[in-house]
Order: sequence, then structure tokens, then C-alpha cells
Amino acid sequence: MDGNGRWAKRRLMPRVAGHRKGVEALRGVIRACAERGVRHLTVFAFSSENWRRPQEEITLLMELFLRALENEVAKLHQNNIRFRVIGDLSGFSGRIQALIRDAETLTHDNTRLTLTVAANYGGRWDIVQAVKKLMLSGVAVDSVNEAALAEHLSLADLPEPDLFIRTGGEQRISNFLLWQLAYTELYFTDKLWPDFDTDALDAAIASYRRRERRFGRTSEQVRDVREATE
Repeated sequence: MDGNGRWAKRRLMPRVAGHRKGVEALRGVIRACAERGVRHLTVFAFSSENWRRPQEEITLLMELFLRALENEVAKLHQNNIRFRVIGDLSGFSGRIQALIRDAETLTHDNTRLTLTVAANYGGRWDIVQAVKKLMLSGVAVDSVNEAALAEHLSLADLPEPDLFIRTGGEQRISNFLLWQLAYTELYFTDKLWPDFDTDALDAAIASYRRRERRFGRTSEQVRDVREATE
């Protein structure tokens, strides 16, 4: 291997270690969310744009995904956690697709927490595929509205997210759940995902709890609604 090749491999190694540690971080976050009564957790594992990364890194990510499906699903099932994957699964190997189907079938009726993994997913892709399904349903133009389109999105059966957490100091949503995040509270942290632990999760939740969610209303209206329901 020439000098440039060795340099490229050295650059890749920290990301390799980070991806492996990221799987460990996910285990901790799933456990912490379940303990705190979180009912739905969606994580962005691999975006539709991530195919542009170096081939060695992509190969490693696919191996990690395969091993996680083989080793972690039984533990999720034992803890009453439902597992599902959203995204264009046709981009994955037949083995990975089969493991995903088996995992979703095994855990389908679990109720403690729904863990959704976005893999080969993009928010724009999600909206486009929803439009295609809507068109194929034969809906009349006058019947096309937000509710009709939302029924065909990947997470149509789940409530819209309350809190979006972005790690690593980036302050963008990177094509993740573009439709669903319209009124979601956004939380950005400099902590890298492999280092994201229970304390970091609690800090994000604490930030969320200090916020007032108005959904277009005034603060006075929100208070009136809260008082009426108490």
C-alpha cells in the first residue's frame, strides 16, 4: 500500500473504533430510555447519503449492523422492546434483510419501548415514497392533504417526536425525519455519540422539560389549556 493509502487507513481507524463504541452507547441509551418510561426511540444509524463514505467504512458498518442484528435482538425481545427498521432496505444484503424481517416479527407485540432504526433512510426519500404510495392509492386531488400524506410516511403509526437530540456539535438535522420534526424540540450537544451516556440523556430531557411547547398558540393559550385539563 502506498503512502497515501496508509494515511487514508489511519484516518479511517478512529471512525472504526467510534462506530464500535457507538453500538455500546446505543445499548446504554435504550436501557436508560426504557427505565425512564420513554415509549418510542428512533435512531439514525445509516443515512441514504452515507453510501458516499469510503468503501472500507461502509463494509465495516454493514458488518456491525449484521452482528448487532444477530446478537442484540434476542436481548431486546427479553426486555419487551419492539424493534423495527425504516428506510430503503433494498440497498442491504439479503442476509441483513432477512434478519431485519425476523427481528421485526419476533418483537412485533412487545410494548415496553419501540426502537426504530433508520437505515438507508433520508427524510426526503420518506416524503417521496409517501407521495408515490398516495398516488397509487388513487386518491382524488381534492382529498390530498397533510393527514392523507402522513398516513404513508415510514412512522405513520407512531406519534411525532417530542425531542430530537443531535450529538457531535453539529447543528442540523441532516435529512432526518423532515416531516415529523416540524414541531419537535431540538437539542444540540457537543458530546460525541460514542460518549453519549445516561447523564447526557438526562441533560437533554431536563432541557426539554424546561421548554414551553405552544404549537402555534400563545403562552396564555397554552396556560389556559393546561389549567382546563388539570
